Amino acid sequence: MSDTDIVTYEVANRVATISMNRPEEMNTWRPEMEESLRAAIKRADADDAVRAIVLTGKGRAFCAGASMQNLSKRAGNVLPKSHERVNGEFDQRYSYIFGIGKPVIAAINGGVAGVGFCLTLYCDIRFMAESAKLSTAFSQRGLVAEHAAAWLLPRLIGPMNAADLLFSSRRVAGPEADKLGYARCLPDAGFLEAVQAYAGGLANYSSPRSLRLMKQQIWESQYQTLVEATHKSEDQIIECRFSEDYKEGSAHYLENRAPNFTGKDPA
Repeated sequence: MSDTDIVTYEVANRVATISMNRPEEMNTWRPEMEESLRAAIKRADADDAVRAIVLTGKGRAFCAGASMQNLSKRAGNVLPKSHERVNGEFDQRYSYIFGIGKPVIAAINGGVAGVGFCLTLYCDIRFMAESAKLSTAFSQRGLVAEHAAAWLLPRLIGPMNAADLLFSSRRVAGPEADKLGYARCLPDAGFLEAVQAYAGGLANYSSPRSLRLMKQQIWESQYQTLVEATHKSEDQIIECRFSEDYKEGSAHYLENRAPNFTGKDPA
């Protein structure tokens, strides 16, 4: 398999579906996978034909994490230069996904663990197939929570639930993941199609500008006070009223038709 096949990229109904494509090894995480996935996400962000992004895995897994062979080889080694520390909340190894201007939706079709699990935490929305299972895996590999998972996970499911999953590395299936607030559980049959349909609804019926700014609000608010977030939203509401999408939002409702949003900022 060539590097260009490691990740597939398809667009339909204004949704880019990006799939990790190593089904024979449960889409284990390797440097070339990481590079190809990042390039595909950036491609979708720059593609005017795309308004929502779905991440998934080919075969029976989403991503089983790093290969055991690679974990073994890393013992006693320092991180490569590409993983050196940088500043900027959205400039970390995976936090660039927070800065993508379109919804990024994880379609967890099967097993997910380790770094694959961490990747899903950076997505805006997660859907999980009923039979899929997650495991943080770190405690059973002599590791700690990687890639700020210990910062993200408590914010998603609460500190006690996060401690349970991180400490135990136990396997959690879709229904329990739903109850914990990690993901929305969907039936196995037609799983990816259902997630794509949801993404298509966002892509075709929601203002791209609204989605872009609300995503920014959600993630930037993690570093703001309530006063700062309030003041910024008040300024943004004023700006919205001069945008094409604000005018279209009223027009399509009053005219009882599908919206024709452009996503453009005010001139």
